[in-house]
Amino acid sequence: MNPHDLISQDPDPQETAEWQEAFLSLLQSQGPARARQMLDGLVALARRERVGWRPRLNTPYVNTIAAEQQPPFPGDLAIEERLASLMRWNALAMVVRANQAHGELGGHIASYASAADLFETGFNHFFHARCESHGGDLVFFQPHSAPGVYARAFLDGRLSERDLMHYRQEIVAPGQGARGLSSYPHPWLMPDFWQFPTGSMGIGPISSIYQARFMRYLQHRGLLDTGGRTVWGVFGDGEMDEPESMSALTLAAREKLDNLVWVVNCNLQRLDGPVRGNDRIIDELERLFAGAGWNVIKLLWGSDWDGLFARDPGGALAQALGDTVDGQMQTFAAKDGRFNRENFFGQNPALAALVQGLSDEQIDRLKRGGHDLVKIHAAYAAAVAHRGQPTVILAHTKKGYGMGAAGQGRMTTHSQKKLDADDLLAFRDRFALPLSDEQATGLAFYKPAEDSAELRYLRERRAALGGALPRRETACEPVPVPAAEAYAGFALNAGGKEMSTTMAFVRLLGNLLKDGALGPRIVPIVADEARTFGMANLFKQVGIYSSVGQRYAPEDIGSVLSYREALDGQILEEGISEAGAIASWTAAATSYSVHGLAMLPFYIYYSMFGFQRVGDAIWAAADQRARGFLLGATSGRTTLGGEGLQHQDGSSHLVAATIPNCKAYDPAFAGELALIVDAGLREMLVEQRDVFYYLTLMNQNYAQPDLPASAREGVLKGGYVFGRFGPVDGAPLTLLGSGAILTEVRGAAERLAQQGFCVHVCSITSWSELAREAQAAEAEGRDSWLGQVLAGTAGPVLAASDYVRAVPEALRAWLPPGRAYRTLGTDGFGRSDTRAALRAFFQVDAASIAEAARRAGPAR
Repeated sequence: MNPHDLISQDPDPQETAEWQEAFLSLLQSQGPARARQMLDGLVALARRERVGWRPRLNTPYVNTIAAEQQPPFPGDLAIEERLASLMRWNALAMVVRANQAHGELGGHIASYASAADLFETGFNHFFHARCESHGGDLVFFQPHSAPGVYARAFLDGRLSERDLMHYRQEIVAPGQGARGLSSYPHPWLMPDFWQFPTGSMGIGPISSIYQARFMRYLQHRGLLDTGGRTVWGVFGDGEMDEPESMSALTLAAREKLDNLVWVVNCNLQRLDGPVRGNDRIIDELERLFAGAGWNVIKLLWGSDWDGLFARDPGGALAQALGDTVDGQMQTFAAKDGRFNRENFFGQNPALAALVQGLSDEQIDRLKRGGHDLVKIHAAYAAAVAHRGQPTVILAHTKKGYGMGAAGQGRMTTHSQKKLDADDLLAFRDRFALPLSDEQATGLAFYKPAEDSAELRYLRERRAALGGALPRRETACEPVPVPAAEAYAGFALNAGGKEMSTTMAFVRLLGNLLKDGALGPRIVPIVADEARTFGMANLFKQVGIYSSVGQRYAPEDIGSVLSYREALDGQILEEGISEAGAIASWTAAATSYSVHGLAMLPFYIYYSMFGFQRVGDAIWAAADQRARGFLLGATSGRTTLGGEGLQHQDGSSHLVAATIPNCKAYDPAFAGELALIVDAGLREMLVEQRDVFYYLTLMNQNYAQPDLPASAREGVLKGGYVFGRFGPVDGAPLTLLGSGAILTEVRGAAERLAQQGFCVHVCSITSWSELAREAQAAEAEGRDSWLGQVLAGTAGPVLAASDYVRAVPEALRAWLPPGRAYRTLGTDGFGRSDTRAALRAFFQVDAASIAEAARRAGPAR
């Protein structure tokens, strides 16, 4: 900075210069800490006097870490650069070969080309794997860069050349002696490799924040020592447009998650064009993260630029870079050194003088910060050393870096999957790869000899950091589960007591929390609705987690149900954020693999705000092999009467049925609920199966019967005969019902019985589980459970639920031959009214069900 550079239209330049010189003198004599203290004091004074000024959130468009502040680079720079070049080549070869053989497979080259050095610095110096001495870092990889991660796994011996030849060919690969490599990070498809699914933009960023917070939760509750572990997220600048990417930034800052580091790969380009063509995305992100309370490190320019900045005391270079919008910066990336000399450095004599001694090739090779291993290491080291805040590194890169005319910085680069011979040879030459012309044009994979300096170095660096990564582990001690009668006897033997299934669940959960072995592993999660669901009594029992305890006396401190926050609190009260709550649930539901410690989350929410609002996040949790309970409370389209269209759920069971490892149940009775919860506890904690449960709960009180022992198998398989109504010799009818509508079905059966029909009523606890079992039975050539349930019934079958008709329609294909089937449901928009009026409107009340059954059956 030149102390004599004055603000335009300065009324008193001499006074301004004196202030600037005084500040610089203070900085030089007493250091940055004293300078910051003085600035803070002046800001406080200005605010007190209501001057109406605040500091700008943007800093100059240069590196945050100055060259003189960089620590010495601890590695062998030449070897690391050679390794990064080999990763780039093998990743490129993998994608291009796949598309030469099968043009429909797709794949991406340019994203990894921009991020390769960001990954390699992490792999060589920062990303810890889990081992005896370290719990392991958590790394969220930019999804389009997956080929580069496979390329590294090839060099470290975890993947073979045959595996690389089956990129995106997961079905045919096993038949050819290979493992197929998934398109993006998918733990379900590669369960020993990928830890976190990041392919759906925005899910990775929010998940990384809640994983970091969950690590603190485990630490503060005394369950696991998570000190020294870091959550790393490498994401794209275009991905930051997703609402989920940004929705929890203030949470990370508020919780002081200094165990969280984001690296935003700012290659300035998304799929179709510039992220911000007419502005600068790095400036925008700096303002956003700084305003949210994050530590921001700008990593913009490589080491080659240090000399240029040093020779420019007037700041012409920094000014020119700061005035160049991203769309133009991408044009500079796509063009050669001569173009950049003429069009960037040729803007004024001061810039032209800076590069007077550089050749066009040297100008072309000027690296952006995200491609300079030394600069990247300095930024990473500063990030992990920072305390009290999460850190974001804004790394400036070129999309398609090194792809030259085939793709560097070009609008089409994201979808570039094919390169011609000249492009391949140019890429080889650009990175000095040890390949002949024939090998390069033939896309030969390259792996150095096992005793080469490169592979020895790679193995040594990973050994020092705990071993191979990414690596997903599943070793976990089972958690003992008490007998159902010990915590759910009140539900199994309800004796006609009136209660809602929501009330039954809350009581059941409270009892489970008291169990010495299981209780501490339970993670209750709510999105600001605990009181709605009658869970306020848990505030006192187990407390609400807070990283700072409770620094205030709550208004209701004298109440039995007073609000209690605590450092070791167990409830995660996520506020009005279903996206945050499901991310928190996923962190707990995957703790068995991420931390080797089984936890069991129960996330209860308005059912309409689950699969409909955060279905993508639930799908990602399924991919990650989550284990836990999702509880859609106040469920159904007619059960939550007065809330109306936006709150009434008629479709969540339809969506839940599409997720292969989700077991969805709509129990009508507390006893059914208890059996399902007990089965889930054992399946997930004892048998350790990769499933999760979705249960719908109602807020309607009605008499709860005892659950007979004969019904228990059917409850878990999806249905059983609840009872028979009417004379044995009456015209036969069979009615199926689930959830709260089972009470209407029973009412309809009683009406029909009075008219002389013989009616069998079946309680359907899970439409989707019945359908899945029937499909499996057909494939195996055996009788289905649905067939066995209906074997003792006769006549037409009518099914009713509080959900759209497509839910019970799932059974149509599996009904016994000759049985007519009709479904009733709540298709359409919901609305506000009483339960009775709503059920009559949707024709799922007892009278409507009875009338529909009469029309379906023989006259009496």
